Amino acid sequence: MIKIHNTLTREKEEFKPLEAGRVKMYVCGPTVYNYIHIGNARSAIAFDTIRRYFEYRGYQVDYVSNFTDVDDKIIRVAKELQQTAPEVADRFIAAFQEDTQALNVLPATANPRVMDHIEDIIEFIQVLIDKGYAYPVAGDVYYRTRKFAAYGQLSDQSIDELEVGASQRTGQEQAIKEDPLDFALWKSAKPGEIFWNAPWGQGRPGWHIECSVMATKLLGDTIDIHGGGQDLEFPHHENEIAQSEAKTGKKFANYWMHNGYVTIGEDDEKMSKSLGNFVTVHEMVAAVDPQVLRFFMATTQYRRPIRYSEQTLQDAANNLQRLKTAKENAEFRLGQAVATLPEDEAHLAALAELETAFVTEMDDDFNAANGITVVYELAKWLNTYSEAAIVSTPVLEAALTKFAAWLQVFGIVFAAEELLDEEIDALIAERNQARKDKNFARSDEIRDQLKAEGIILEDTAQGTRWRRDA
Repeated sequence: MIKIHNTLTREKEEFKPLEAGRVKMYVCGPTVYNYIHIGNARSAIAFDTIRRYFEYRGYQVDYVSNFTDVDDKIIRVAKELQQTAPEVADRFIAAFQEDTQALNVLPATANPRVMDHIEDIIEFIQVLIDKGYAYPVAGDVYYRTRKFAAYGQLSDQSIDELEVGASQRTGQEQAIKEDPLDFALWKSAKPGEIFWNAPWGQGRPGWHIECSVMATKLLGDTIDIHGGGQDLEFPHHENEIAQSEAKTGKKFANYWMHNGYVTIGEDDEKMSKSLGNFVTVHEMVAAVDPQVLRFFMATTQYRRPIRYSEQTLQDAANNLQRLKTAKENAEFRLGQAVATLPEDEAHLAALAELETAFVTEMDDDFNAANGITVVYELAKWLNTYSEAAIVSTPVLEAALTKFAAWLQVFGIVFAAEELLDEEIDALIAERNQARKDKNFARSDEIRDQLKAEGIILEDTAQGTRWRRDA
């Protein structure tokens, strides 16, 4: 039984899908005006891991994640680069897809773009105007926040608290609103900006309206899960609820999920573009094995903050290598295994107990930190079993199947190493013979030569094994 911490109720609740065996899930995607930093990647990886676990448990997941491809920031960058907003958006959507593919994030069921849904957005806004939840003024359209009685519930804020903050804002936009709390659904175009024609004048959508429109259009008026970064809880997701439920008269999302920040430095400062303390994924994957970065992100419980440093990344690399070594040890012994052994039933029962433990931990709000601990236990079990004098094919195959399936939940797939070429094969065979002949000088010479080729040899009780130097 999967339980989810619901931001809306601030309680852990049993997951009950709208449709048996199916999950309708919407996750806020990036505003595409720059390369994503690893804080952005944390959200993509966290919800990809959650999606993968749902699929591991047998659910079909309709996973929708948008691209905000028209926005103040995109327009600013387009002017700086002397390009159009669509050209900037296309460039950084391609970069996002390249970076997330490197991190083994599964493609979404759909990646809707704002520019493809302008007519839908205009129709949605018109319904809100007709129902009295929105009003046009000077070419803009604003949402009447106070008219939605539940406003502030998601972020646990009262309308009075919000009013105090809103009343301190100044500027032309505040002057034309009916209420300082009201937010923009449609923005009139400034000279030289991209625009579309609407009943209220030329302009473009506000930020919040896009997700309401695309989520309900692609997944229905009510969805199972809406996710995103902790920083989107207010005002973005609060506004999405107000817009969507005012328009449809139905509950927008049954479960709200928010991932924690990535922090950096001694003061655990939130990583963000606005603070200028970010590291882009584009830069990282050129210097660091992307699988290490994925493992680092995926194995922390999604609601917890992640502290980024060279040391924490190195710790992740070391732990990942431990798991890889356990898999290689077991695969090496698989070639020497016998058909069955009398104690197989006991070993298979022990593996079943580990599987129960893994599911129990991951069912508890996708607790990846505890889930990966069970994977470490299986790795330890594999290492111990692989050292036995005689091993069984059914047991090793069952253990390796579970091992691969659990790691795949975290987005980790160990690719098979490239085969050694004939020259290196011959050198390893020659070294083995030199050791038998007690010609240790030649044995060491060959080891050093292979090391120079990037091949690390490991002499085990079962024979000489190798791996490539990462």
